[in-house]
Amino acid sequence: MAVERRTSDDVLLSTALENFYNAAEEMGLKDDLIEILSRSERRICVSIPVEMDDGTVKVFDGYRVVHSSALGPGKGGIRFHPQVTIDETEALAFMMTWKCSLAGIPYGGGKGGVCCEPLELSLKEKERITRTFAARIEPFVGAWTDVPAPDINTGAQEMVWFMDTISKIRGQLEPAIFTGKPVSLWGSKGRTAATGLGVATCALEFLQVIGRDPKETTAAVQGFGTVGSYTAKFLHEAGVKIVAICDITGTYYCKDGIDVEKAMAHAHSHPKRLLEGYSQAGLEKSDPNDILYLDVDVLLPCAMEGVLNKANADKVRAKYIVEGANGPLTPEADEILKSKGIPIVPDFLANSGGVIGSYFEWCQNLAGFFWTEEEYNARLVPIMKSNFQRVWEYSKEHNVEMRRAAFMVAIKRVADAVEMRGVFL
Repeated sequence: MAVERRTSDDVLLSTALENFYNAAEEMGLKDDLIEILSRSERRICVSIPVEMDDGTVKVFDGYRVVHSSALGPGKGGIRFHPQVTIDETEALAFMMTWKCSLAGIPYGGGKGGVCCEPLELSLKEKERITRTFAARIEPFVGAWTDVPAPDINTGAQEMVWFMDTISKIRGQLEPAIFTGKPVSLWGSKGRTAATGLGVATCALEFLQVIGRDPKETTAAVQGFGTVGSYTAKFLHEAGVKIVAICDITGTYYCKDGIDVEKAMAHAHSHPKRLLEGYSQAGLEKSDPNDILYLDVDVLLPCAMEGVLNKANADKVRAKYIVEGANGPLTPEADEILKSKGIPIVPDFLANSGGVIGSYFEWCQNLAGFFWTEEEYNARLVPIMKSNFQRVWEYSKEHNVEMRRAAFMVAIKRVADAVEMRGVFL
């Protein structure tokens, strides 16, 4: 008897469930394992009352989800964004389960978020939100239970506030609970660039297996935050011509190539870390979405989920797509791009450098022994290459797209762990 599929009105959760069910059924996964893995172990909703700078009190909604702990502690970022919901958070936790499994690290999938508009918050208001949220989720996080990290609109400072708050509540230093901390406070050299380095490594591995010279390849990187900027940087260093970058302020195109280092320096000096005001010879500026439709070899969506969907996927002119963001393509976009013959390197393979880097930081925190950036990268790059090759070979052996191959490889590892551990009664 077929398993009754869960459904959701949330696009991202619906996408995560559909991808899981399709892969699980194709690989012949047992019904009981499908039932278990289609649901999250824990979904936490909390209220976060905060005194604002003007003396008023505002209550924000916060969420933390652990989808699976079969392979180890939950792992996944905490984002601050006005569109955060519990269903979106669960979808992202789903993706983290498969990402951690595919990466071969001892983590399950988790995710968290606070529904707020960071651009409207002062630094002190953001600190109060962070610390109150930390106190609310304190009973549920720990080095061996759930290990959060930065995500959209959070970074090293927020991780320090999280760590400090919980350490004070527990009366002892707890550095291994949160990753993505600054190097000066139990962080890891190399972590900031890790996701972008991983995306670039997968893109370069893909170019290698299809026999394409990076120096004869053009690319457009959508999103110029930490992931997008470092992706562009490492591809540029490998010889790829980055002809376009973008953020919420617009698409910045130059047929002769973007000066990536100059663009990164500009964004870093901008008070809101934006490309606004960036210029160089031959630069053309247009709507932020225009970058998705440029005639380039490789498109790397490195910003938000769902940017390519049934309404716009047919406009894509790139030859290949490497997903740097989580879920940048909807299933409808996947089908449209597949019909156009555009190969896709899936998100939870390509952008797993970040979570592998988080694993490295966690290991160093538990041991109290730290690596150099060279040691960090020397460990990260071979893992990314190995994971890419494993998925590429599986996709060819079983004649499936890379996304389906990645799901099958990842699901099998988690399902095997669940089956071996059994159902606790």
